[in-house]
Amino acid sequence: MTNNLAGLLAVTITADPTRPLLTWYDDASGDRTELSGATLANWVAKTANLVVDGAGAAAGDHAEVILPPHWQTAAVLLGCWSAGLAVRATGLAAETGQAETGPSEPAAEVQFATTDTQPAADRRPAGERYLLGLAPMAMPARDVAPGWVDYITEVRGHGDHFTPYPAVDPQDAQLAARAVRRGADLGIPPGARVLVDVDRYPDPVDWLLAPLAVEASVVLCRHLDRRLLDARADSEKVDHILT
Repeated sequence: MTNNLAGLLAVTITADPTRPLLTWYDDASGDRTELSGATLANWVAKTANLVVDGAGAAAGDHAEVILPPHWQTAAVLLGCWSAGLAVRATGLAAETGQAETGPSEPAAEVQFATTDTQPAADRRPAGERYLLGLAPMAMPARDVAPGWVDYITEVRGHGDHFTPYPAVDPQDAQLAARAVRRGADLGIPPGARVLVDVDRYPDPVDWLLAPLAVEASVVLCRHLDRRLLDARADSEKVDHILT
């Protein structure tokens, strides 16, 4: 068990980095992406290096993540937490004070948004801005507005390894503890494979941190076609369903 967010992923993949850790489905687009623990850790390391070396962010700075549930969102969140940033994220409940930005919040050193959320993000002060297309096969965004940089293009050029910084924001430990409690509330068995309807559970604590806190792997489903639920749970060897 760890009391910091960056450690949740490390603990989860220690036993077998090659096992599927995060599988993504979008039943509207037909997209499916599967990441092993090692592959997700690589994306997380690249993202942490991006925010530190590319955006110049330092531990304790703020990151704003205006993204829906997605496997790339998982990499962004865990990468920012690895770099010691205080994260304000879409869907993150306000219990720890790390939810969406308000008028009194400090400007973000780094900001992540999609094409849909970019206009709203433009109205908020930020340093470096990264756009995510969330396209299948991790393709770059097609149209990148002035003042923004394509996340996929930029993150690929950064290093594959990153040693997480010590957490300087007390909310880091608070959020890690909340993930443990939420895992118990949701009844997620330790080490299970969990299918999550992310449209019903959009809080990153539910679809990302709570499973990691009990060393579970996740099958994330957006626009879930419930006619496929039983077959998918069987094919993905699911132990627990959150729909």
